[in-house]
Amino acid sequence: MALFSSLTPVFIAIICVLIGVILRKSNGEKEKHETKSKPLSHPWVDEDLKDGTENHLEEEEVDEDWQGLDENVAHVPFFAERYSEAEMIKRSQTFYELLNKRRSVRFLSDEPVPREVIDNVIRTAGTSPSGAHTEPWTFVVVQDPYLKHKIREIVEEEEEINYKKRMGDRWVNDLKRLRTNWIKEYLDTAPYLILIFKQVYGQLPNGKKKTHYYNEISVSIACGILLAALQNVGLYTVTSTPLNCGPQLRALLQRPANEKLLLLLPVGYPKKDATVPLLTRKPLEDIMVVM
Repeated sequence: MALFSSLTPVFIAIICVLIGVILRKSNGEKEKHETKSKPLSHPWVDEDLKDGTENHLEEEEVDEDWQGLDENVAHVPFFAERYSEAEMIKRSQTFYELLNKRRSVRFLSDEPVPREVIDNVIRTAGTSPSGAHTEPWTFVVVQDPYLKHKIREIVEEEEEINYKKRMGDRWVNDLKRLRTNWIKEYLDTAPYLILIFKQVYGQLPNGKKKTHYYNEISVSIACGILLAALQNVGLYTVTSTPLNCGPQLRALLQRPANEKLLLLLPVGYPKKDATVPLLTRKPLEDIMVVM
């Protein structure tokens, strides 16, 4: 009996150790499972820049009966201008040569640009196709010097963090050859800043949400048309996707919650002493496959 009493603490200790080992193994398996199930995190990914087209709106939020579109859209005859083969080849070559001169320019002049030109290039961007003709874009044109400087402050503060912490060494090293960093002087000097927002959903008169199909793809196509329109009138820009600036810029510009910042374009004439990297583009055989 005395022997059993003396061994009792030993048995208790052994049992405690076994319980600890079992719990540790169980927690380890749980953590391993969670690690496998979690997607790899990328600190440079901006929530506003994620494509949310696969995220359908909640059933109770959507009015299934009416989405703001006419049930029976009238169809009218379509008349297209047709060119001869020689004219088609000539026009395609001329347009290619125009667009091939497009460059990202970070040294922009403060020389004034006619406002009517900006209106027209945005009208042109608005001709872009969109999912179910929802036209899910908002182009915010900023010309006020105070607002432009506030935008620069927000962008530079976040961009410094991006370069130093979020983007990683590989991305930063890839940008070094282009001689770019978080200092964005062109946000002050360019006569216009165009901020392009994607509307992830619309708002119906009855207060319910309207589905915007393929909103990011639609707005991206509109941005491409906008770049071509700017090139057509002799204006230049640099495509800027300011990571992690969306919420602050949305608040500054008083944009609604359904709008997410996709692109920021400073627009103007190049400075007389502007420079660009000496880059080449891939030849046709590297970007086209004919089957």
